[in-house]
This record gives sequence, structure tokens and C-alpha cells, in this order.
Amino acid sequence: MPAPDYDVVVFGATSFVGRILTRYVAEHFSGDAETLRWAIAGRSEAKLLEVKRSLGAAGESLPIIVADAANEVQLRALCAQTRVVVSTVGPYALYGEPLIKVCAESGTDYCDLTGETQWIKRMIDKYEASAQQSGARIVHCCGFDSVPSDMGVYFLQQQAMRQWGLPATQVKLRVKTLKGGASGGTIASLINVVQEAAADPTLRKELADPYALCPKGHGFTARQRSVRGAAFDADFDVWIAPFVMAAINERVVHRSNALSGNAYGNPFLYDEAVITGHGLSGRMKAMTMVAGLGAFMLGIVIKPARIVMQRFLLPKPGEGPTPAAQLAGRYDLRLFGRTAQGNTLRVKVTGDRDPGYGSTGKMLGQAAASLALDHMRDGIKTGRPGGFWTPATMFDERFIERLTRHAGLRFERI
Repeated sequence: MPAPDYDVVVFGATSFVGRILTRYVAEHFSGDAETLRWAIAGRSEAKLLEVKRSLGAAGESLPIIVADAANEVQLRALCAQTRVVVSTVGPYALYGEPLIKVCAESGTDYCDLTGETQWIKRMIDKYEASAQQSGARIVHCCGFDSVPSDMGVYFLQQQAMRQWGLPATQVKLRVKTLKGGASGGTIASLINVVQEAAADPTLRKELADPYALCPKGHGFTARQRSVRGAAFDADFDVWIAPFVMAAINERVVHRSNALSGNAYGNPFLYDEAVITGHGLSGRMKAMTMVAGLGAFMLGIVIKPARIVMQRFLLPKPGEGPTPAAQLAGRYDLRLFGRTAQGNTLRVKVTGDRDPGYGSTGKMLGQAAASLALDHMRDGIKTGRPGGFWTPATMFDERFIERLTRHAGLRFERI
């Protein structure tokens, strides 16, 4: 069987995030940097050529592949040409399954930036056996949700094991700073999840399960705390409010624990929240955030309100933060860990760009590169076998080094 032409194909290169990712890959993997054979793909040849031209000299020899997300024949031809596909085509629950099916059946490695819990579970249930048989490594959630959370906990646990030889059986993540905007694609994905849940009681129950993404028979019974209202956190000495990304991040971290043989402990506790401040002002801000988040979710469920929001308030598909806004964005996440013996430690994860776009594009690019370069030797896959993995179970210290050196993230003990 001939070797694939490419190490990585960026699928959905004409989308908002796809363009950011494409530019990042073009800029990073050129000159004296790592060598990566890559191409861009999407359904519109004209738009792909436009993306290629926008890259200037870096795009002159960049190959393009025309493939529609719903066309399995075209997707199989695409997968035959590459070792890894990195996809930005969302909402994934609407457009992502055919590519997962083809990758799982063909043995092609895959990563994406989805945060759609219900879709990830469906894909695991339907295609994990195929991926295990073919050798395809499927890694969802390689953007802001859930790399900083998942790799942050991984980093904290490494520190705990080095110091005490024991994992932290309780970890809290608190968002100290989060500066960035939302794109139309992200909003569309969120709306789709809320609408699906509103129409399906079984799905609502599934989404409420903190272990929803864990393998069957995981055996976890610890009752998890979910921050749903304003609360005071004594470990951080601050008021906190719900974090919208916690719904996916917490489940990914628990899946990482399960896939790593309960490395964090069977009674492992994990939750995420946003820091709103100290004293009365912190409490009031937390209550305001809770009310605002509730109103937003209610607006999505009620059709007339949703139509008004989509028409006048929310970004449309293809729209998102400007390049200047992406550069001005940043985030600072603080993690607190406690072992069963009461030992405590703190780490922080920071990013130098808008979290959902500027930073996500870089994280996603390095995830694809890690699959293609770090976990491949002489055309033979190394490390994990085929299956559905999380960032913290597919990747390792080399990925943290990539994120630190090339993606503007920092993992530090404080």
C-alpha cells in the first residue's frame, strides 16, 4: 500500500477557524521549522483557492482537495491521501459524522475542536470498535475546550506524583481571566446542543451525567459537584459562578481518568467555575452572571427569542473576532489540587490569544502535528492504538512542550 501524500490535511479550511488554523500552519511549518507535508480541503474549490491566495508566498505550492462533508466517496479519497485529518467543520452534530466514520474505517488519525458532548458520545458508541480495528486514533476537543483543562489536570497530576508519589483526588479549575469573543460557528454549535436537549428528556439526563463520556463499566461512583449558581469557594477565597465550558471539560477530564486506568483515583472529584471576585461585589457579579447565562439559555430554547438573537445580537456563521481582537485576547486558568492525605498544590495555565480562535487555532495545529510527527515513526504509528482518546491520554509531555514553545500557552506551578 503506497504511503500517503500528506502528513496532515486541514478539512474545513474555508471556515472561520479553518482560515486561522491554515494561516498558523502555513506560518509555523515553513522555513527552518518542522517539516510537515500538508494540504487544505473543503467543498468549494473557489473558496479554497481564495484561502490559498491569502497566504501569499506560503500558499503558492499548497495543494487543495475538494471534498464535501456529506460525500463519503470524496472523504475516502481524502483520507487515502493523508495520515491525519484535522477538521473544523461544525456544528459537528450536523456535519461531522461521515468523516468520523470514514476515518475510523480507513485507519486515518483525526482531531477536531468540538465541544458537543452528545455528538462525541454518539461517535464513540458507533465507531470506536471500527477505530480500534483499523488503528485510527480519534481525538476530539483539541481546542480551548478541552486542551487547557485536560492537559492542565494532566500537568497538575504530574507535579503531585513527582512530589508525593500520589495523585490529587480532588481538582478544581477556576477561570481567573478570559478575554475573547465568539464566532457564528460556536454559537451555532451551542444552539444545536441546547435545542437537542430541550427536545429529548433522555439526552438531558445523559448530558447531566458527569461520567457521560467514560467507557461503560468505568465504576466511578463519586458524586460530583457541578457549580450551577453563585457560590463561595474557600480554597480560592473568592466567589464563583458557572463556567459555560465546564459541561464538556469536566466530562473530558473524567474520561481521561478512566482511560488512564483511574490514574487520578476512583473517587476523583473535578469541577470548573469562573472567579467573580471578593466580598459583596464578587457575590453580586456571580449572581449577575448566573442570571445572564440563564436568560441566554432560555432565549435559545424559545424560538421567537432565538430568532431575534440570531438576527440582531449573535454573530452569524463565518463571522467572529477580528484579527486585532484575537491578538488582544488572553486567558488565565488556575487549578487547585488536593491529595487524599490533604497535600495541596496549585498550577496555572495561560494563553496569549483569544481563547476560542487565536489560541484554539494554534492548539489544534499542534495537536495535528503531534499525531503526525510525535506519534508516527517511519510511517508506523507509535504510542496509543486505535480508538477514541482525549488530549491528555493521546498526547504527553511532548504536546505540552509544543504548546509552550509554539502555541503561546504556559503551564506553571504557583
